[in-house]
Amino acid sequence: MSLKTTAAPCALLLAALSTTVGASPALAQQTPEPAMLDTVIVTARRNADDPVVVAEARERLARTPGAVAVVSAESYADRYAPNLADVLRDAPGVYAQKKWGGDIRLSIRGSGIGNSSHNRGTLLAQDGVPFNEADGFGDFQLIDPLIARYTEVYKGGNALRFGGALLGGAVNLITPTGRTAASNLSLRLDGGSYGTVRAHAEVAGVRGDWDGFAAVTGQSVDGWRQQSEGKSLHLSANIGRSFGQDREVRLLVSGGDIHQEIPGSVSLSGALTDPTAANPGNINLNYQRNMQSVRTTVQTRWRLDPSTVFEGAIYGSWKDLDHPIFQVIDQESRNYGAFGRFDWQGQVFGLRADAFYGAWYRQGDLDAKQWGNLAGQQNGLRARSFQNGKGLDVFGEGRLFVTDRLTLVAGGTWGRAERDYQSYVVPGVSGTIDLTVDKSFDWFAPRAGLLWESEQGDQVFANVTRSVEPPNFSALSPTAAGYQPLVPQEAVTWEIGTRGRRGPVTWDVTAHRADLDHELLNFVVNASLGIPASTFNAGPSVHQGIEAGLDWRIAPQWRLRQTYAFSDFFFDGDKVYGDAHLPVVPPHLYRAELRYDHPAGWFLAPGVEWSMADAWVDYANTLKSPAYTVVNLNMGWTVRDGLTIFADVRNLFDDAYVSNFSAVTDARTASTAVFFPGEGRSAYVGVRMSY
Repeated sequence: MSLKTTAAPCALLLAALSTTVGASPALAQQTPEPAMLDTVIVTARRNADDPVVVAEARERLARTPGAVAVVSAESYADRYAPNLADVLRDAPGVYAQKKWGGDIRLSIRGSGIGNSSHNRGTLLAQDGVPFNEADGFGDFQLIDPLIARYTEVYKGGNALRFGGALLGGAVNLITPTGRTAASNLSLRLDGGSYGTVRAHAEVAGVRGDWDGFAAVTGQSVDGWRQQSEGKSLHLSANIGRSFGQDREVRLLVSGGDIHQEIPGSVSLSGALTDPTAANPGNINLNYQRNMQSVRTTVQTRWRLDPSTVFEGAIYGSWKDLDHPIFQVIDQESRNYGAFGRFDWQGQVFGLRADAFYGAWYRQGDLDAKQWGNLAGQQNGLRARSFQNGKGLDVFGEGRLFVTDRLTLVAGGTWGRAERDYQSYVVPGVSGTIDLTVDKSFDWFAPRAGLLWESEQGDQVFANVTRSVEPPNFSALSPTAAGYQPLVPQEAVTWEIGTRGRRGPVTWDVTAHRADLDHELLNFVVNASLGIPASTFNAGPSVHQGIEAGLDWRIAPQWRLRQTYAFSDFFFDGDKVYGDAHLPVVPPHLYRAELRYDHPAGWFLAPGVEWSMADAWVDYANTLKSPAYTVVNLNMGWTVRDGLTIFADVRNLFDDAYVSNFSAVTDARTASTAVFFPGEGRSAYVGVRMSY
């Protein structure tokens, strides 16, 4: 496989993760499955970042013939980590960058690459309950990293275990149980720059066959930029009853209340010379994104016989959105679904084998109103509609152990998505009509792969997977003529990689190439006015690259962690853009942290984030966003058992840089107020207490 451009030499330092290997929507949670291989690699040392419950998750996911990751809560416990970008920073191949508040840009292997807002192309979930709406559109602000025992990442087709068929795969935050929580009582207080104050408390325990966990996080931020004040409250509870080995029933409830101002995107010169300024239109119309949400799950893991285990759940979520932008978006949504999977192990033709099979159904209703915006307040109804999205995935995968070291894998998922939309006449508002349109999409996405493991536990894997992403309601943009004429995005992804550990060195390296048809791309029509993005099906395109990492225990007190991602995304003979590069994701992104742990209990960890080359802003390849280097410093001291203080300094040298941006068609003619400034120098301190 040839690469269109040449990766930087430090790609050999390869990407990451003594705190990383992954998951997707539903129930990858408590008891690990029985090991299928004679030995199973653990891609990290057993250390403070790798408690038993996290190590078990790594072992389970290491049996996947593809790129996966597990991020432990311990890996960011001594940092100020308010959003998903901070959680996923050490997962190579995962591009997660903050835009404002709790909103980030998330792209795994180029998923949702041109989406100007929200999440598309990757499933986000907590304990199996999606943060996404049923049509695939999702939010980030409702995610609280502190209410997670660990976070699982399945990249691309490796999310098949849960029915996933998206290019980006899935990210699932796992709530602690009374049995897996790090302590019975934990308190945390941190704060610092820009009026930041955050408090967190959690309690956990076991009584007989019952266990429970509950947590609350509250935060208030004035914000670095104008129009960026925010407040949030997150709650979570997890109650379970055990009925013996591999038999339990569990109730999970979580919710959030978010109030967040939106500073918006600005021009490139504005981002670099006056980065704290907000977009003037955002100030005039008092742009905000305010949400309340509740999610509930009842799930079970039940051993049916010595060879078969069932995992299943029913779930529901409710969300209310008040979103003043160019108009005031007023939405109330309800999403619910059911998930079930059987895991079997036995023999086929005298050879050891295992398999899983199941189904995932979801449905969501959304009542949407749009009002005129009078400085952030509703001012006359402008539009009203009702959306109903449905989805069904039926999936299965089998593994055959042809030798003690070599496993063959084959599987697939059949999926169906429905989009039903109805708009209503608003009296006195021209252009509003009674309209009903519906559309459905069906697909089959097969998968095949192999996993080889040496006697020392090193692994080599390879797979090929088809992915399909149907357009969501935002992309379909219903008009009087019906839906936009879009078809699902399709891709075939080839993946080969290796992971292992030899002495003090742990590595995880994957090369991938996806050949896409009808890629769903977006461009900003007019960012300053907040007009939603347009979506189109591109001609053939290619997403290929390397995601790699090296974790080196230089000495007992010294550890060097490095992550690197090479992203080579381009059109392949598109009728408009030819072979131009795709914008947004930087071609080379390198992160490193050198940590020293002193025997007296304190640590010092300088780190760097280096975007090595300029990134294209437009599809016509006429404007680039400049490369940047940001230096950070993390330090802490374990005063005694159960008491830790820490400090986290971001952008130590106060460099002006662009964190990320939205795509435009041609920068010579389109508005280019699409850049989000990276935050200036900031410092946070915190204290953690546990009992």
